[in-house]
Amino acid sequence: MRRYQRLLAVILFLGILLAIFEISGLRGHLSLAFLQHRILENRLSGLLIFILLFSLGNLIQIPGWLFLAAAVLTLGQALGGVATYVAATTSCVITFLTIRWIGGDALRQLDSRIAGKVFRQLDTHPIGSVALLRVLFQTVPALNYALAMSGVGFRNYLIGTLLGLPLPIALYCVFFDYLAKIFKLA
Repeated sequence: MRRYQRLLAVILFLGILLAIFEISGLRGHLSLAFLQHRILENRLSGLLIFILLFSLGNLIQIPGWLFLAAAVLTLGQALGGVATYVAATTSCVITFLTIRWIGGDALRQLDSRIAGKVFRQLDTHPIGSVALLRVLFQTVPALNYALAMSGVGFRNYLIGTLLGLPLPIALYCVFFDYLAKIFKLA
């Protein structure tokens, strides 16, 4: 049972955080229109709120594409992409540090051959593995939680995140900008 305490603590933390967001009504406000309004209301404070909400949203399993779409539709392809890159990186760092503090390396404690193979790959090529995972899964909250509890070092995590996020963010920026032009949303 001791082996699973930290993992259970992370699950409890996620449940409490999700309940707070639901009860406070904040989760219901996280929409494309809400995010656009915050950014347009005041660029500086809007972007800070955007980064904060992206970070909190990532902790409670809200997909990052919602934030990226809001940034691109509000700020344009280039500036929206930069804002999203900063927010996504900040979000990943906050999630990593929070979950690492609560969960430690709880996934390393699991006794599994599959997990052992994954950890050997992660240990052998930590930066490349994190970067590849970011290209494939971007800021998916479950990935952030798993990497935080995997025992990968923060430096390797950060470098892999910084290297892996630009390509998918750029592709999404082009995609959302294209949709905005087709549907005349921008």
